Parts: sequence; C-alpha cells; structure tokens
Amino acid sequence: RLLPLLLLLLGPALGPALGQGLGQTRFICTSVPLDGDVCAASALGTGSAEELKGTVLQLRETVLQQKETIMNQKETIRELTAKLGRCESQSVLELPGEGKGRKGFSKNTMGDLSRPAAAETLSQLGQTLQSLKTRLENLEQFSRMNSSSQTNNLKDILQNKIDDLEKQVLSRVNSLEEGKLSPRNESEERGKIESTLTSLHQRISDLEKGQKDNRPPDRFQLTFPLRTNYMYAKVKKSLPEMYAFTICMWIKSSASPGMGTPFSYAVPGQANELVLIEWGNNPMEILINDKVAKLPFAINDGKWHHICVTWTTRDGVWEAYQDGTQTGNGENLAPYHPIKPQGVLVLGQEQDTLGGGFDATQAFVGELAHFNVWDRKLSPGEVYGLATCSSKALAGNVIAWAEANIDIYGGATKWTFEACRQLN
Repeated sequence: RLLPLLLLLLGPALGPALGQGLGQTRFICTSVPLDGDVCAASALGTGSAEELKGTVLQLRETVLQQKETIMNQKETIRELTAKLGRCESQSVLELPGEGKGRKGFSKNTMGDLSRPAAAETLSQLGQTLQSLKTRLENLEQFSRMNSSSQTNNLKDILQNKIDDLEKQVLSRVNSLEEGKLSPRNESEERGKIESTLTSLHQRISDLEKGQKDNRPPDRFQLTFPLRTNYMYAKVKKSLPEMYAFTICMWIKSSASPGMGTPFSYAVPGQANELVLIEWGNNPMEILINDKVAKLPFAINDGKWHHICVTWTTRDGVWEAYQDGTQTGNGENLAPYHPIKPQGVLVLGQEQDTLGGGFDATQAFVGELAHFNVWDRKLSPGEVYGLATCSSKALAGNVIAWAEANIDIYGGATKWTFEACRQLN
C-alpha cells in the first residue's frame, strides 16, 4: 500500500523517468475513510505518520538529486562523445617507408592504435625527422671521405629542408595547444608536411643508393628503430651442420627493458635452435636447442660494442667476448648436439615458427653490423683483432657480412658503417 502513496507524492519528480524506465505503468488504489489520515491508514502499524512522512520526503529528495546527477552525466557523455568523434575523424599519417609491413602480412605492432590522435601524429613526425637527420649525418660522413662538392651541396639543401620542417612541426604544436587550427587548416598543414617528408625520403634514398654503388660490400649496418613484429632481415644462406661455431657482430642499442633479439636461427621442429636474446630485465642469453646460458655482457648503453660467442659441441663449452676481451665462459650448453642444417636465419626478430611467428616484445631495437659466422672456434687473438681493427678483418667462412647475402623487410634500413671509425 505504500507504493501508490509514494508514487502519488513523487509523481512530479519521477514522471518522466518512470515513463521511460518502467514502460507502461499501473496504479493500485486503496480506499481510505474521508476523515482518516492517509499516511496513518497506509502504515498499518508499521510506524507513526510523522515517521512515514519524513521517510517519503527523504526519498523524494534523494530521487531529485539522482535525477540531477543523471542529467549532468548525460551532458558529460555528450561532450566526450563529440571529442572522441573529432579525434577519430583525423586521418592517419602514413610515414614514408612504413605501413606495408611484412610482405603478405598487415602491419601489427604491440600497442599500436589504428587511428592516432594529433599528439601521436606529431610524435611520429618527430621520429621520422630524427631518422632523416641521422641518415643525413651518415651522408655527411660519406661526403667527407669523398669530398664531392655535389654531395655536400645536396646535403646542405636537405639539411635546410629538415630545419624548415622542424619549424613547421613546432608551429603546428603551438597551434594545436592554443586551439587555432580548424579541421580544414590542420588537414592542409598535414598534407604539406607529408608531401615534404615523402620528397625528402626519396631524395635521401637516392643519395644512399649512390653511396651503395661506391662503398665496399661489407661497410653497412642494419637499423631497427622501432620495436615491431614486422621489421627484420633475413640471411639468404642457411647454416650447415656445425659441431663448433663463432658468431661475432658489432651492436649498438639503448632499448629498455632489454634490447631484444639480435638474431635467431630456427630449423624444422625446433624454433630455438640457435638464438641470442635479451628479453625484459633478464641478462643476454644464448639458446642452443632450447638450452640456455647467460652471457655477462654490458652493452645496453647506446654505444657501439663488438661481441663474440664461441661454442663447441664437445662438453658444450662456450666463451663470451666483449670489445675483444673474454668476459665469461662455461660448459654443458647443449653438449654433443650439433647445430642442425636447413634452417632460417633472421636478424632482428625471435622466431616462434620457422621463418615467422614474431613477437614485438622480443624484437631487437638498435643497430647491427658485421654479423659473421665461422664453423670453428676463433682464438682470443683473432677475436681481439676483429674488435680493435688491429688486423685485416676476417670474414665468416659460413656467413660473411655482405649486402648481397641479406634481404631486409618492413622498414629496416641499411646505412654506411665503418667499424674502425667507431673506435675514434
């Protein structure tokens, strides 16, 4: 009996809400004597009339407050929906050399958004500009060695264009922060910057192509600027069956946590036949047939380092060298298990399946050069000579570092690199 009385008292406040929330409603009527107290008649011994009246008034006040809160929340939702719509309406900036991913695969990175907002677009612009500037520094290094006035002039022109682009990006940041740009103006600005970036990328690529024609086949480095599951390089040759090996390379990274996987070798039935990986906060490890040894390297400082790992199947003896000095050794690493042939050797990614199954969290971020493989254990003197450039550089008799031996995918790039220059 209390329900119809509450409805009667709260009707003005709840009318619209009840009409929407309850659909078709029905009221139940109860007869009350003409001279009787409505509240007292409905209480039926449950409390005094004054107490019931107080309760009803409190309920009515609560409903009114809730109604006001709901209206405020609806207004907030409308504002957020409008802002989200504006963000989603912005087109995605496709950076030069990116977007296609691996051949036959769509681009898919850990944490990527399909439609980045303006702030993320500006961040991408900054990364692209930094990449172009680094490539120009390599061109400048090349031009010093060749003293070509034409190369210097082109380098100066490109440097000036990048400086102008940086000013445009800064101006765009300020305009966005002050709310000056309308959607139409912002679209025009983005179009201009994209066009200039594309032109710059093409001209720098042409210059780098000119370098490639003049440089020795082993004077190059691979660069993996982002932690993705689509940037990698593939060595065209497979490894033979090996009962011993030495693997050496120059490497540079400051990625955290962990620089990722410089290389992985998978064979049918075993994805972890031979892997070098630094994942998360773990030390760098070498895996042979899923057996693991921790390597005492300290190279995650953004500087170039020369590292070598030697291994023999007899007793599974291994040695680790950093910058020409042995830093660790051990045994019982996959003893009497020869490295199997007919596999796939990938630089920059860890394979979960033969030639694929890449995970962005395990990808290598940094620069890599002079990756060489021998089917024997190099002597400490030979390793020291490689690291210090004090002798004629040895080339791997199994895998030799040469551009003709490597295919690159997904936006990884090749730049000129001279190991001995890094020591000065």
